[in-house]
Amino acid sequence: MNQQLTFAPADDGLWEQYDQLATRAYGHPIRDITHLREHADLQVVVRSGRVVAGGLGLLVDQFFGGAPVPSACLGDGCVAPEERGDHLAADMAAERLRPLTERGAVISTITTSSTGYARRLGWEAPTGVLAWAVATDELKRSFTDTDFEVEHGLTEEAEALQRDLARQWNGPVHRPPWWNRWKHDKTNLTTYCFARPGHRTSGLLSLTTKRHERHGMNLAVHDFWATSQPTAAAMLAFLGRHNTRARIIAFRRGALPPYPTLLHGLRHHRTTAEAWHPWMLRILDISAAIRLRGWPNDLTAAVPVEIENETGEWCRWMLHIKAGTAEIVPTHVEGQVTFTRGQLAVWYAGGYRSTISARMAGVHAGSEKALAALVLSTAQFEPWLPDHF
Repeated sequence: MNQQLTFAPADDGLWEQYDQLATRAYGHPIRDITHLREHADLQVVVRSGRVVAGGLGLLVDQFFGGAPVPSACLGDGCVAPEERGDHLAADMAAERLRPLTERGAVISTITTSSTGYARRLGWEAPTGVLAWAVATDELKRSFTDTDFEVEHGLTEEAEALQRDLARQWNGPVHRPPWWNRWKHDKTNLTTYCFARPGHRTSGLLSLTTKRHERHGMNLAVHDFWATSQPTAAAMLAFLGRHNTRARIIAFRRGALPPYPTLLHGLRHHRTTAEAWHPWMLRILDISAAIRLRGWPNDLTAAVPVEIENETGEWCRWMLHIKAGTAEIVPTHVEGQVTFTRGQLAVWYAGGYRSTISARMAGVHAGSEKALAALVLSTAQFEPWLPDHF
C-alpha cells in the first residue's frame, strides 16, 4: 500500500469509522468507544479516507506516593488486520500520547497483551496481575461478620472512602466524577457499603452477576476497598452468603488488593489464580513526574543516577529528596545507580521491594547504600491498579 497515512484527531464521522474498525479488529463490539465518547481523546490513522488504526486516551490522575500525578491512560487501540506488520502501532502510540502530554500528562499507563512492543517503547510492568477465584462455600466457612451493617448502593461517603484508600497505593486512578457512572452503566455493577453500627463507612464492594448456563449465577467482584482486616473479613463473609446461588466467587483481574486476607483466613486455601497481562507504566517527563509524586516525609537523600532516554543514550541526573518533596536535575556526576526507561517506571511505582529484587530485575548499582535509598524512597506504598480503562 503506497497511499499516504494521515494521523488526525477524530471527528464524528471518524469516531463511527473507528467503532466499526475496532469491532472488526477485536472480533466483538468495544462498548467503551461509545461510553467514553464525551471524556476520551480519539486519535486515528487514515489512508485514502478510511480509518485503519487508532485508539482512545484518557487524561486522569493516578496516585503515586499519595499524590495525584497526571497520566495518559491509553486503551482500546487497534490496527486493521490488513495493515499490521509495518510498525503502525508504535507510530500511533506517539500520536495518541501527544495531545495528552500537551494537556499535562507526565506519565502513561496502558494495559495490553502486546507487552513486547510496549516494552520497546518504554513501558514496563511494575507488578504482576492476577484474577482470583475461590469457592463460595469456603468463604462462608472461613469468614464471619459479627457486627457489620450492609447498605446497598454507592454513597458519597463510600466514594470519599475509595479516594482516601486509593492514596495508600501506587497506581489507582483518582476517579473523576463520571468514572463510577461509566463503570456502573458499562458492567451493570451492584455496589454495597459496609460499616459498624453508628460508624462511618469502612468498606466498599461492587460486583456483577450473570446467569449461569445451568443453574444459579456467576459472580465477579470489581471493587474491593476495606480500611481494616475486620472490614475485609466482613466483606468476604458477605460474599460467602451467596453460596446457594454462586459456586465460585471470581475477583476480576487486579480487583483484590495485594494483602493476605485470603491467605490467612481461608481454612483449606482452595483458591486459584490466573495470570493476566499486566498494567504497564511509562515515564513521559522525568523532571515533572518526580516533582509531582509524593515522597516520604522523613527521608533525605541525594543520589546521582543515570537514566536511559528515548534514543538509547544515558543521561546523568541528580535526585534530591527532602521533607516529602523531590526534584531531579541534570548533572555531570557519575551515576551510582543506572535505570533503563522500564526500570525507572518500576522504581517510580514502588515495584522494587528490596535491593535484591532490584538487582535481580537488572538494575545496576555501584553503591549498595545509594540503591537502598532509592528503593526506600518509593517502597512506602505498594503498586496496585484496580481500575480498568
